[in-house]
Amino acid sequence: MNYDIGHLLRRWDYTPGATQVRQVKGRDGLPKLQLRLDLGILQMEVTGRPDGKKPMGHGSWLEFYQKRLKEHQADAGSEAGFELAGEDCERLHHEAIQYYHRAVCLGAIGDHEAVVGDARHNLAILHMLAGLSSFPQAAALRHALGPQVVVLRTRSLAEPAIARKRWAEAARAIEQGIADVKAIRADAEDEGEPPAEVEFLEGWLNELRGKIPLSPRQKLERQLDEAVRREDYEPAAKVRAQLKNLGA
Repeated sequence: MNYDIGHLLRRWDYTPGATQVRQVKGRDGLPKLQLRLDLGILQMEVTGRPDGKKPMGHGSWLEFYQKRLKEHQADAGSEAGFELAGEDCERLHHEAIQYYHRAVCLGAIGDHEAVVGDARHNLAILHMLAGLSSFPQAAALRHALGPQVVVLRTRSLAEPAIARKRWAEAARAIEQGIADVKAIRADAEDEGEPPAEVEFLEGWLNELRGKIPLSPRQKLERQLDEAVRREDYEPAAKVRAQLKNLGA
């Protein structure tokens, strides 16, 4: 059997700096994601674990450890006494990296629903590592990967809303993203400057707010502010009456 994939690489040129992703049909009839890299092609499953494995017969290591945790809670009555060992944490760590890479690829092809699903999976892993392990790298992983995962999720919630001109829905998604990143980074040592992810999301939110159509009340409130600023008291009184009627 010839394992040389040179002919595949020649048919798909690599472009430095670009996220080159395509979806193809596998020999098993199922869709696969392919990411073009400098020295090759990375292929992932679209559903389940990106590498297609079923650890301990489960859909993912997260699913396996969540089941173990539930069994422990049923026996002990609480999470007390349940702790992930170093090997467990390494498994979850590696799984989180896999899911993150796939989420980036899914975002590149516009599969927003799948991105949100993978982001939710990763945030659950980070939460489990932070709360149920003494894994030395758990906090560093959460601080480094968590905000990036939140941004991926936020973009996949906000961008479809923006495309449908649901400005308020998009703004709520971005506001939630900002709050989630701040919560993840709350105990970080470098508290001097806001995380880059927060700066990005806040900039995006400010840009979006400039596009959100004003409600009738907001329009009247702006007219009132302008009339008061110009000391036009008669128009201001009329606007106040309109606001009062609007609230009736």
